[in-house]
Amino acid sequence: MMNGSPDAVTALSALAHQHRLGVYRLLVEAGSAGLNAGTVAARLEMPASSLTFHLQHLHRAGLITQRRQGRQRIYSADFTAMRRLVGYLTENCCRGSLVERRAACGPPKRPRTRAG
Repeated sequence: MMNGSPDAVTALSALAHQHRLGVYRLLVEAGSAGLNAGTVAARLEMPASSLTFHLQHLHRAGLITQRRQGRQRIYSADFTAMRRLVGYLTENCCRGSLVERRAACGPPKRPRTRAG
């Protein structure tokens, strides 16, 4: 569980920028193996200086981790932090009756199809 709304606000604020959201999405897609900064910069066509700023912002918000691998830094999405944020939002933003919560926060219902 997150430590409360200040953590959620920090995380959501970090994601509320198109470049940081793009970086985060790429790191989520990369999984736990992560990516080095050069690969992220190349895939997103972003200058290294801009990427460094955005990576630092996401790291300070607790959304990504970094580790050294030789001379490179490898960045990965912090999936535990992501689950905490989603859990916090679900618990605190989907209040009401059980029926209302399921309707608002549950998976979308699939339309029924006719066999035939």
